[in-house]
Amino acid sequence: MAREVGRAVVRARVLIRPKAGILDPQGQTVERALPALGFEGVRNVHVGRLIELDVDDPARLPEMCEALLANPLIEDYSIETPDP
Repeated sequence: MAREVGRAVVRARVLIRPKAGILDPQGQTVERALPALGFEGVRNVHVGRLIELDVDDPARLPEMCEALLANPLIEDYSIETPDP
């Protein structure tokens, strides 16, 4: 846990990926490219993004995800914070 002038700051990770059934053109491109490079046996590739941030109040992370970090219509997200 990082410290910032007397108050605890939590390092959080937010993993964002396309919802099931949503077109993932980047994942499809990777899925086609891997066999072309000699990596066989790869399927169902999905590309997402990882956001790391330091927050004072980790309880507000879902609100941040819904408002800005993820597009809740087409993306799912999961939040990782260190155990207290």
